[in-house]
Amino acid sequence: MESLSSVGSVAAAPPAERLAERPHVVLLASPGAGHLIPLAELARRLVELHGFAATVVTFTNFSAPELLACLPASVATAALPAVQIDDLPATARNGGVLVELSRRSLPNIRALVRSISNSSTAPLAALVPDFFCSSALPIAVELGVPGYLFVPSSLAYVAFTRHIVELNQGAAPGEYRDLVVPLELPGGVSLCGADLPDPEHQLYPQLVEWGRSYCLADGVLVNTFYEMEPATVEAFKQLASVGCGVPMLAWPLYAEQRMNAVLLEEKLGMALRVPPAREDGRCLVTRHEIAKAVKELVEGGQKVRRRVEDLQKAAARAWLPEGTSRRALEQVAVKWKAALGTAK
Repeated sequence: MESLSSVGSVAAAPPAERLAERPHVVLLASPGAGHLIPLAELARRLVELHGFAATVVTFTNFSAPELLACLPASVATAALPAVQIDDLPATARNGGVLVELSRRSLPNIRALVRSISNSSTAPLAALVPDFFCSSALPIAVELGVPGYLFVPSSLAYVAFTRHIVELNQGAAPGEYRDLVVPLELPGGVSLCGADLPDPEHQLYPQLVEWGRSYCLADGVLVNTFYEMEPATVEAFKQLASVGCGVPMLAWPLYAEQRMNAVLLEEKLGMALRVPPAREDGRCLVTRHEIAKAVKELVEGGQKVRRRVEDLQKAAARAWLPEGTSRRALEQVAVKWKAALGTAK
């Protein structure tokens, strides 16, 4: 799929169609604005553009009512009961906590989705979990409905995680970080060893599992658009700041963030990267480097600003009636409705 964060008007669904009779899509959100906002925007467009009913499911453990308050009344919300997570190690990172939260909530997720599926007035059309919640995909299989993963990152990230699985087959974890030649991803993105995730990081095994989960999904919806990653989109056929038109500082910390920094700075030209200083084998970012990067972006960085402005306009065009994102989402909607025999 294409950009869900761009701006633009959306036509309302036919007023004569009762919400209860529409095919229903359940979207399972991961906590965090960068995940929840684009997923909520996807729900809104499914309702207003394509006549679906939609329910955005969140976790009570990490509720964000202020982020859901802007949703139209036509998009329902549901909060899963809180589950115990205080027994997790104090060293557990946010990503690991969210993955475990999703796993422990599976009985509640299953009960909610089944209740919607059993409704005669609102047939379940699809289950769309955020990729942090990929453990919910088997529920779609149980109910015989499409299960699509939602990825709020880039298409290059999807290619990267799939490639990680291939690289780890028959090799020690992270052995590829010692490769002399850069790792080439579909679409011409090149990553050197330093840009690859640390195999010692506690989220690394989960990164590999995410790569495997794409094979379990019926499809993957990605928060991008053609002009952002044209070569990668073409390769697969055979981001929110863009919508706001602001340049960025890329400061990667862990997991796929190093890859994203390479993509934003070298491939897209819409960010300046904060360079780490190496000290005793560790990568540190000093106050001096941060101040230098901010000053360059504020006082200079005209090329980056122009590039971001161009991408902002391209993101808006993608949601025009004949835009690439509009057409891509329509293709998915038609496929879901056809599976129910309700294609229009």
